[in-house]
Amino acid sequence: MNKKNAAYILPILLPYAFGYFLSYLLRNVNAVIAPDLTHELGLGAADLGFLTSAYLIGFALAQLPLGIALDRWGPRRVESALLVLAAIGCVGFGLGHTLTQLALARGLIGLGVSACLMASFKAFSQSFSATRQASLNSSIMVAGGMGGITASAPFNLLLPYAGWRNIFLCLAALTLIAAYAIRKTPEQDQPAQTVPLADLIRGIGGIFGSRAFWRFAPQTGFLIGGFVSIQGLWAMPWLLGVNAYSQQNSSFHMLLLSLTLTIGYFLLATQIASLIRRGLTIEGLFSWGASAALGVSLLLILGVGESHLMWVLFGFFCASFNLIYAAHASYYPAQLSGRANTCLNLTVFLGGFGLQWGFGGVVDLAQAHGFARAEALQIAWGGLLVLQVASIIWFMVSKSWVALMPVTIAQNNKTAG
Repeated sequence: MNKKNAAYILPILLPYAFGYFLSYLLRNVNAVIAPDLTHELGLGAADLGFLTSAYLIGFALAQLPLGIALDRWGPRRVESALLVLAAIGCVGFGLGHTLTQLALARGLIGLGVSACLMASFKAFSQSFSATRQASLNSSIMVAGGMGGITASAPFNLLLPYAGWRNIFLCLAALTLIAAYAIRKTPEQDQPAQTVPLADLIRGIGGIFGSRAFWRFAPQTGFLIGGFVSIQGLWAMPWLLGVNAYSQQNSSFHMLLLSLTLTIGYFLLATQIASLIRRGLTIEGLFSWGASAALGVSLLLILGVGESHLMWVLFGFFCASFNLIYAAHASYYPAQLSGRANTCLNLTVFLGGFGLQWGFGGVVDLAQAHGFARAEALQIAWGGLLVLQVASIIWFMVSKSWVALMPVTIAQNNKTAG
């Protein structure tokens, strides 16, 4: 990158990257503070799952109106305003003392960071060529991965000295800084949005009514949503309860998971074009990567293999899940592609909410029926794995069904773009 390019790119890239860094950190931080929350508030597994997944339901509720808002008012205004809500949520979480107070605050955090990824993509599309967008998008994903890394071992090292409440108050201040920085980013002037709101909503209806959406939704709901629930909460209780590791060793495993996930994102972003030129397809790469991730999940559940290596492989192969967005968008005309992926993103966070909460419910139910906590955790992850395998089977057998999808979806939604 030459100096001229850097002077133009960095003022746009860095604020959005910082916002997504905070978004990913806030999504995963409860995994590290789960023991403190359980001890201080007397939470059961289902309570902990509900509390942590409140972030996901707040995030999910914003997805459909978010796509329309970004088109109408631009990423700079939308994300900076929402991040103020996230900062308020961080303050509420740091000061809360009941499950209800903390859940409401965490839901507000989820709502507040809901635009961090999509707003950055929108900002890049306004200012840069398609080639430059690809590299900038990968930079944003790496920034998110760094947030996941920070929410693991580094966060655990800070926890005994600062306490989780003070850390959340500091995160509120950082979130306000991100909001200010994004509000001040340069933004290309765009033509005013002239498409009626009813037509924009009709376009979303066309996506939900398409066969392509229902082919891909189970993968985003169960695969990505399941991974969100594991990384965002249940990995730490698993390592503490099933492997009987110390908090420090468990945090190191989570660091490995986030690090290799980030490496996987980076390799896909830089090598995907080369792999496609060699005859591979996005759907094929997704199928192989997802199948490998589920195979490693089975080994983790059964306790087979060296633990550090298994979590490294798990993070690396789970990076392939995000290929599903590009595969799904290819079924729609360009004017619908943004809303197509926003609709798909909705299933990620609805799935993550249900699975994260449901995982804890299964753990509590199994323990109530006499199973040890380690066994209860294995039962819960085993149930999740069954759902994920079923979603992959559906993906593979439904291709011919989706091929029959009428191409008139583009024609029926000409005004929706």
